[in-house]
Amino acid sequence: MTEAKTPSGQPTTTGAVEKAAAPTSIAALEAEVAARRERLAATIDELTRKATPKAIFQRQTEAAKARFADVATTPQGELRVERVAAVVITVVVIGGLVIYRRVHRA
Repeated sequence: MTEAKTPSGQPTTTGAVEKAAAPTSIAALEAEVAARRERLAATIDELTRKATPKAIFQRQTEAAKARFADVATTPQGELRVERVAAVVITVVVIGGLVIYRRVHRA
């Protein structure tokens, strides 16, 4: 080993490998590697399931339903008729305008 100095002038040894809290035997090391490999495989499988278009669509659908339920119902679960009526009227007016423009374009 060679001796070197740190910026503060303290001697250090280079070329030495510091050991972290490693398993004490080859079998323990192999078991740790196998356990990490299994955890990694499980994580990859979970991410793959979450990233499928079907899973993304289901999450988005559930989120939209939850937002609609928050807007359309009171905390007691009663329907907010005035809000639902406003949405229906808006959809009818926009639909009517689209139909009117298509009919009068021809």
